[in-house]
Amino acid sequence: MSSETVSPPDNSAHSFLKKAAQHMRDRAEQRDSENGERSMAKTVAAFNALYGFDLTEEQGWQFMVLLKQSRASCGVFVPDDYEDGAAYFALAGEAAAKNRR
Repeated sequence: MSSETVSPPDNSAHSFLKKAAQHMRDRAEQRDSENGERSMAKTVAAFNALYGFDLTEEQGWQFMVLLKQSRASCGVFVPDDYEDGAAYFALAGEAAAKNRR
């Protein structure tokens, strides 16, 4: 049995943002994509073709933010909901800046 003390997790806002950025870097490596997770444009194009909608890339990321908010609103605390939510909101901002000029 170890006598080492375990420090509590860092649940600061800064930590959530740092982890969100790290998740985005990890996705870039996992998906072999120079710019990281940028699959939403393809995703909404396929959704729009299947269902006759006209969602934008920004709206796709906003949908994912809502998904994470919904998951975070019930059950036990899961840090990933907040980390991914921060990343998705940042990706929505990037898409808005690119497409709403």
